[in-house]
Amino acid sequence: MKPSYTHQKFKDQFGKEPEVVIRAPGRINLIGDHIDYLEGRVLPMAINKHIEMAATPNSSGEIKVWSEAAEGPPVIIPLNDLFRDNTEAKWANYISGVVVLMKQKGIETHGFDAVITSTLPQGAGMSSSAALTTATALCMEALAKKKLEPFERALLCQHVEHEFAGVPCGIMDQLAVGMSQQDQALLIDCQSLRVENVTFPDDLDIVVCDSGIQHSLADGEYKRRREECREAMQILKTKSLRYVKIEQLEAEKKQLGETLYHRARHAITEMERVLEFVIALQYSDITKVARLMWDSHFSLKDDFDVSCMELDHLVRIAYDFGRNRGLLGSRMTGGGFGGSTVNLVRSDASHQFITYMKDKYKETTGQDISPFITRPSQGAHDCTPLSARP
Repeated sequence: MKPSYTHQKFKDQFGKEPEVVIRAPGRINLIGDHIDYLEGRVLPMAINKHIEMAATPNSSGEIKVWSEAAEGPPVIIPLNDLFRDNTEAKWANYISGVVVLMKQKGIETHGFDAVITSTLPQGAGMSSSAALTTATALCMEALAKKKLEPFERALLCQHVEHEFAGVPCGIMDQLAVGMSQQDQALLIDCQSLRVENVTFPDDLDIVVCDSGIQHSLADGEYKRRREECREAMQILKTKSLRYVKIEQLEAEKKQLGETLYHRARHAITEMERVLEFVIALQYSDITKVARLMWDSHFSLKDDFDVSCMELDHLVRIAYDFGRNRGLLGSRMTGGGFGGSTVNLVRSDASHQFITYMKDKYKETTGQDISPFITRPSQGAHDCTPLSARP
């Protein structure tokens, strides 16, 4: 069997065979953004863009990682200085974080060589960091011949985001990257961590439009939104906004003030939209799906203030394409401040929709975009060729 692209890149870089090759997909969220850290329900899915990591032990006391996306030689991560902030290759801090926390789980390394390739755009709202940490964890498990449970691995990768990247994210990305199944969206209750597969219709596609505006969730805005929601919960005297009805919120509007009121309103209404969306999707209620995705986007824009001009424009021109031509709905996805939109489109109209979006966006902004089609894909897994397994 011909070696995979990543497998061959490893041989080119290190002159030997990799012992393991892991593929970890990105994810988009169909609906339910900025409520995973508020104990809400969310509906993400893995996509057909991914990170691959090939690795083999080196027993040098160092991790040597070459990334196709970075220029220059491999980044060296010394095992005796894992807490050092790698300012020149910030992505390497995610790997260091996984190594530190895996050691606490009894999964250690004496060093390994690794190559990372990716078809997943960074900063596009598709969870490239969750894919990287999950791939690293699965590589370490395979090399150590030990295995974590999927929930345990997801929580570990979430803690890496918190402790090594400064992003106080919820658990959605890590569960979606690690546990998604082919042709299934993943309904996650972020309070109980109960997950349920939701079959995605055969006649629909997701078209992802990357705005080209890269976001950074570590710049303080993401953390600020979370803190504002906590302040609102204190005023509303609740442990979770999922217990607050919209009538109670309206009654406390003056006490909350404009900002906290709007932050809480997004969370409360988005939590309601998720379950409505699942039902509408299962019953092919196209009108309701379109309304819910529209309402979700403009709630993120107006109440949570995490959209941007480019995302809003992509959503508006998508709806101009029209339901009669095959669009079900459009909204931003991910943490916001840039990134991508997700567009639910009839499969027989997907290519026409892509052409329309590229032409219309170029016409109105002068900028090029490269939309792509995906369906729910398999979560992170070992894709080492049988012939290469030790």
